[in-house]
Amino acid sequence: MSAYWIVFMNVTKSEPYEEYKRRTPAALAKYGGKFLARGGLTEVLEGEEPYARTVLIEFPNMEQALACYRSPEYQDAKSFREGAADARIVVVEGV
Repeated sequence: MSAYWIVFMNVTKSEPYEEYKRRTPAALAKYGGKFLARGGLTEVLEGEEPYARTVLIEFPNMEQALACYRSPEYQDAKSFREGAADARIVVVEGV
């Protein structure tokens, strides 16, 4: 069963964040992750919009989604995001 990272983010420092964006795709691909939405136009239909950027990443299953997040490859990429963006990442299993 597929699993998804749902990422909400506000970028505060663009230069280190760009390095995060360069490093992340290889880490995701290693665990079968693929972008379904990466930023782009959004419209809030209910509630407030606390984050400017929304990303949706699909994985083959929950185990791969969690393994990717905990992997050395993603943690290395993530080190460039720390201090450059305020993020909330949720992993949810599909139906």
